[in-house]
Amino acid sequence: MYDSVERYKEYLVARGFTHQEGIDYSETFSPVMKKTTVRLVFSIVSSRDWKIHQLDIYNAFLNGVLVEEVYMKQPPGFVDSTLSSHVCRLYKSLCGLKQAPRIWYTRLNDFFLSVSFHSFKVDTSLFILFVGADIFLSSSLY
Repeated sequence: MYDSVERYKEYLVARGFTHQEGIDYSETFSPVMKKTTVRLVFSIVSSRDWKIHQLDIYNAFLNGVLVEEVYMKQPPGFVDSTLSSHVCRLYKSLCGLKQAPRIWYTRLNDFFLSVSFHSFKVDTSLFILFVGADIFLSSSLY
């Protein structure tokens, strides 16, 4: 059972610990749903016998579009031998970037607002959509 490897998995992660505020990033804060909001939602769902559907967006941080210019060294094993002193410019976020959570939240927020969700005034990471008698709640739990 453990004699062979079925597949290899590898991740490209940025070295965000080397970033300097004001140079490599400006904002890193990303709203996360408050515990009281989670309790409130579960209480309402339970009392009204609603169904809950949950999903996880794998590699969510890879879907954020960078606003500032961020560069990184060429990853080991992918260095172009003719351009070994060159660096890679990132256009999308990577795990490990200090601004990755904020960039993902901004993209998610923009999407929810574009499809008519409204941000909950007390907790901006909870989004609500009313369609007739139906109510849809969504959040960024990070």
